Amino acid sequence: MFGQIVIGPPGSGKSTYCYGMYQFMSAIGRKSCIINLDPANDRLPYPDCALDIRDFITLEEIMEELSLGPNGGLMYALESLDEVGIDQFVQKVSELVEQQNYLIFDCPGQVELFTHHNSLYKIFKKLVNSKRLRLCVVSLVDSLYLTSPSQYISILLLSLRSMLQFDLPHVNVISKIDMLKNYGELPFRLDYYTEAQDLSYLTPYLEKESNSVLGKNYVRLTEMIGELVEDFNLVSFEVLSVENKQSMINLLSVIDKANGYSFGSEIGGDSIWSEATRQGASGEYMDVDIHERWIEYKDKYDEEERKADETRNGENNQPSLTEDEEWEQAVEDWENKRGGAGALSR
Repeated sequence: MFGQIVIGPPGSGKSTYCYGMYQFMSAIGRKSCIINLDPANDRLPYPDCALDIRDFITLEEIMEELSLGPNGGLMYALESLDEVGIDQFVQKVSELVEQQNYLIFDCPGQVELFTHHNSLYKIFKKLVNSKRLRLCVVSLVDSLYLTSPSQYISILLLSLRSMLQFDLPHVNVISKIDMLKNYGELPFRLDYYTEAQDLSYLTPYLEKESNSVLGKNYVRLTEMIGELVEDFNLVSFEVLSVENKQSMINLLSVIDKANGYSFGSEIGGDSIWSEATRQGASGEYMDVDIHERWIEYKDKYDEEERKADETRNGENNQPSLTEDEEWEQAVEDWENKRGGAGALSR
């Protein structure tokens, strides 16, 4: 079976993404479930959590019993699961796998856990080795970090380190891309930041950002980090707005290729989607220039999509659609553009 490991710093939109992906998969007929691995997350945005680490251990209990702070308590919780409760946890995951679920793991936001601490790595390696899961890491970072050259370099290093740490297929994602236009003008086009190449062009902006005596020393350090990232030539980004259906469709097609779902035989009710992604049918959305879509002509694209939704609802004489119905409609439109539902099976 297949799945996604969703990681990223606090506030990057991990839990929101997990719920959005769950709704999307329900719309295309792929049976899925969400597994919460954050013992501090007591307010899950998704109503149905198939497996919750808080059923085994909670951050509040650890902090009270061991007099630990939030960070220490979180690391202790994952260590406890890795060393003591791992067999029970694996058994619970096995039950979900036997039910033919596509797994979505919602991980904690503490960056140490996916950069140099081994507990998460050991947990997922055990699942991969014992249950033959084909997992892909989906690493989210907030688009706000693109507005600062030094912070952008830092997320490149963070992304590279997590790729090396997990040793699994990896898709880096700039989340909340629909908010980027509100943060101010970027010195380069958006595709410059997603491709993460020629980072030396950032040097003048780094110098302007750090114009103190101490800051100039950090400029050189940041330049060297950028050179390191370029030498590995591993980091690149997809962009995502969870509320935008086409954005989610494009991202899932990338993830399905990364973890092998598009090439496997375990198709669970979404054969049209799987066949289309095998044949590269998501190319229509990928042909849209991301800088034009999300920055230069964002308002125009948003208005066109809004009018298309209104026209569709008006033609069908329907009231406002629910979230699940919107996903179903987006997928139906996606299939119709490729010859109609079932066309690829004929």
